[in-house]
Amino acid sequence: MLYPFFLALHSASRWIIICCIILLLLRTYWGWKKGHKVTKLDHSLQIATIILLYLQLMIGLTLYLESPIVQYFIENFQTAIKLRQVRFFGMEHITMMTIGITVFTIGYIKALKKQSSADKFRTIFIYTAWAMFIIFTSIPWEFSPLTSRPSFRAF
Repeated sequence: MLYPFFLALHSASRWIIICCIILLLLRTYWGWKKGHKVTKLDHSLQIATIILLYLQLMIGLTLYLESPIVQYFIENFQTAIKLRQVRFFGMEHITMMTIGITVFTIGYIKALKKQSSADKFRTIFIYTAWAMFIIFTSIPWEFSPLTSRPSFRAF
């Protein structure tokens, strides 16, 4: 059964994505405010982040289809919708993460159409900040009182 492996991979890869998003926010903010030109490094960081987000989404969808929590949620919807942790993984987590990735993607596409580096940086910064907010509030952090999961899982 690959479920434990994908769960550990999904958990571990979030840290790489978090680092990419934070680095992207810092670079785009500085580029926007200091009037820098968009470089190959900036573009590569955007591409890497979007690829990682989509890979994370694919791993997440695989987990969603195999998760015993989600299966319980689907089979016992009337009861499960009232259970915070079951509802979180059965509905809220996947919905919010998909919205966050969509927001990031829209920002990336809009930035490609901008002419000036300042406009590109500004667009990426704003959409990445919104995506980060949506994604970060939907991660089952270890310290979350709503639904807590370990920060790292063993493979």
